[in-house]
Amino acid sequence: MATKPRIAKGTRDFNAQQIAQREYIFSTIKSNFKRFGFAPIETPSFELSETLLGKYGDEGDRLIFKILNSGDKVKKADLKALEDGQLARFSNSLSEKALRYDLTVPFARYVAQYQNDITFPFKRYQIQPVWRADRPQKGRFQEFYQCDADAVGSDSLWQEVEFIQLYDAVFSDLKLEGVTIKINNRKILAAIAERIGAQDKLIDFTFALDKLDKIGAEKVKEEMLQKGIPSDGIETLQPLFNMTGDFQDQLAALKSLLGSSEIGSAGLSELEFISTTIKNLGLKTAILKLDVTLARGLNYYTGAIFEVSAPEGVAMGSIGGGGRYDDLTSIFGLKGVSGVGISFGLDRIALVLEELNLFPENSTQSTTQVLFANFGSNESLYSYKAIQSLRSRGIVAELYPDPSKLKKQITYANKRGIPYVVLVGDEEMAANTFTLKNMSTGTQETVDLKTLISSFIS
Repeated sequence: MATKPRIAKGTRDFNAQQIAQREYIFSTIKSNFKRFGFAPIETPSFELSETLLGKYGDEGDRLIFKILNSGDKVKKADLKALEDGQLARFSNSLSEKALRYDLTVPFARYVAQYQNDITFPFKRYQIQPVWRADRPQKGRFQEFYQCDADAVGSDSLWQEVEFIQLYDAVFSDLKLEGVTIKINNRKILAAIAERIGAQDKLIDFTFALDKLDKIGAEKVKEEMLQKGIPSDGIETLQPLFNMTGDFQDQLAALKSLLGSSEIGSAGLSELEFISTTIKNLGLKTAILKLDVTLARGLNYYTGAIFEVSAPEGVAMGSIGGGGRYDDLTSIFGLKGVSGVGISFGLDRIALVLEELNLFPENSTQSTTQVLFANFGSNESLYSYKAIQSLRSRGIVAELYPDPSKLKKQITYANKRGIPYVVLVGDEEMAANTFTLKNMSTGTQETVDLKTLISSFIS
């Protein structure tokens, strides 16, 4: 019985047009990465489970795809753990590897592993797929690309300033105006947790707060209560949920809320430097906004955190994010190496550009510039010599493979969006010429090879 053709939930196939659109985004991001001085690296699609597990918090760990052991390694499964009902331990004994959840933790492993070969500060970019066992929905997939840039080996706040400029440069080049770069600082969140008596529940606090824009203030408060955060402390948070005004107004309100907190003052000082510097330098099209409820529920962030949202009116989750991590490499034995990085959500950016019709026309068309019609063996050989000359000059040319009726070949060219068709018969071969047909106007002209080539070279 034939197998029904289908793909796993949370994954997608891409046709030629979609790939061309994605390549447009890739090339825009990559060119800016290079312009800002980042060098490329790549890491394996899967890592040892011990590299990934425990780095993203409990919720993140649950979304990691584990790879089952095979062969003799299956015999090492901890059956005693299964008998005792310790499913997590049993599951871990079945798997020694996992698909990467993001690019940041593998990068931290890379830095620690090759620390003697790296010149610090080290700036790298990485464009590769990642996998998460998340519930598929619009803009959320189980397999997707991340486009990351990170700088490690410096705790200078100029790095944060540069990443904001990088976001602005990429989205300006993509003609995606009006994106909002939201910023907060984990030191401020730590100070708030301290202020409400939840300093021992910082992770629970930030995970709940990070859901504010998804489930609303009341649901966030309910979740915090369930996690054991004091109710009177939660009421102290009310000003956060209703905070208004510009960047400086919100900083002033935070200073009042946090009082003399040392860690809070450090976070506020960092935000003030970033805000003032960006104001002096300016942004092309992006908007920098302080969002005191922004938490980004990843355990490794320690300073500034970023999240980028699409222009107003576009229903889409974040299209980028990142932040400062002061000690991520220490989990691999390399201490005292501060880092900061950002990520672009390629798949969501593509959906936004499509919705706003911002893809350039040439990014959605066929890459083939000219199709040579096939009228038989002799005509095809004559045509193929011309095709070789065109290709040697970087012109994308094809020969229709079968000597089908001309109507069928013309229809094929139209469906693929090929702008020109060359017709070759006995007359053309005898005169050493070609008939060039413009598919948009329907006009035809007889040209020699030199003129044919020059037609496609601007």
